[in-house]
Amino acid sequence: MDATTLTARAGLETKGGLPDLENKAARPEAGPMRSALDELATAFAAFKETNEVRLGAIEGRLGADVLTEEKLARIDAALDAARTRLDRISLEQARPPLGAPRPRRDASAHEHKAAFDLYVRAGESAGLKRLESKALSAGSGPDGGYLVPDTIERTVLTRLAQVSPIRSIASVQQISGAQYKRAVSVGAPVTGWAAETAPRPETAAPALSEIAFPAMELYAMPAATQTLLDDAVVDLDAWLSAEVETAFAEQEGVAFVTGNGASRPRGVLSYDTVANAAWAPGKLGFVATGAAGAFPSTSPADVLFDLVYGLRAGYRQNAGFVMNRRTQSAIRKFKDAEGNYLWQPPLAAGRAATLIGFPVTEAEAMPDLGKDSLSVAFGDFRRGYLVVDRTGMRVLRDPYSAKPYVLFYTTKRVGGGVQDFDAIKLLKFG
Repeated sequence: MDATTLTARAGLETKGGLPDLENKAARPEAGPMRSALDELATAFAAFKETNEVRLGAIEGRLGADVLTEEKLARIDAALDAARTRLDRISLEQARPPLGAPRPRRDASAHEHKAAFDLYVRAGESAGLKRLESKALSAGSGPDGGYLVPDTIERTVLTRLAQVSPIRSIASVQQISGAQYKRAVSVGAPVTGWAAETAPRPETAAPALSEIAFPAMELYAMPAATQTLLDDAVVDLDAWLSAEVETAFAEQEGVAFVTGNGASRPRGVLSYDTVANAAWAPGKLGFVATGAAGAFPSTSPADVLFDLVYGLRAGYRQNAGFVMNRRTQSAIRKFKDAEGNYLWQPPLAAGRAATLIGFPVTEAEAMPDLGKDSLSVAFGDFRRGYLVVDRTGMRVLRDPYSAKPYVLFYTTKRVGGGVQDFDAIKLLKFG
């Protein structure tokens, strides 16, 4: 039996392309969220069916059929597209609806909002200068600027937590100064046991070290036409928030993974690494695959289990995987000893796909598979990585640099780094 016969028996049309996912998923009575979930489930079912055909051809020593491989690649791309659509719908539904009642603000907040609106629309800054002078606040850095209302800052931070991959799973600390410092123990805990009435022997002094997380300046420069600014119906708060959140999320996504700590946060992959068996504080432990730039040719999923159990039990309870889309695509084909796929799509909106039962966070800044690449991270990022936000976001209006457009130089200060080196492990493809 050749590969073409195997393909035909699976009921797949090798020349016709993908199954009609849109028609299968779309039902008149289903909303966009239900439709997106159905589309994802249908795509994964087609992926498994086609992959079984591929595996059957390989096991029959016929070699993989080129048409089946191409079809599998297209279905894999459809899986990614369906997941992206589901994430987008979840994000849109999380936005407050237009015209929704806003929380009541006190007089000072209302005054700040009105002054800021006048500054954005017409460039009139006298009201903001008076308010910030009253609050003993000054522009930040040589470029100056004015604080945005709290409502805009809260909206941007809330949305960043939803769209910035590492921020969504890390701890977040707000500060009012230039950096955040904390003391960490670099040795075993200084403790002891004693009976109720027995003397307490003196313990050794704790071995402590201080780590600092400076807040670096992140900026975006959205542009608006004067017509947009003159339109009184346009909600400029929502416009500015939407314009800067994507730029901030993209820059944060890269910095929290690969940032070197110079004028940007320090990313997870910028720290020294060591084989997990020889782990030491201040370094991240890794598990090697044993194959340069690839998973092992036999039992490739075993290294994922080695990675999971390389993490201490106390951290595994809230742990998850972090990888990019292409690495996730390679892992989708892996099965356990019972033939069950290790990767599973999300069962509900707002939920993550899972791998060996642990959630998967898709971070495009993670490297592709390559020689000695650290393409997969696993751990409790809530305990392992800290994001530092300095309160206050500033806007400087610039109507001169790009006439006839008005630029809004928007800045916020953010930092980040590993705070618990035992909470995150890496998979090294070498």
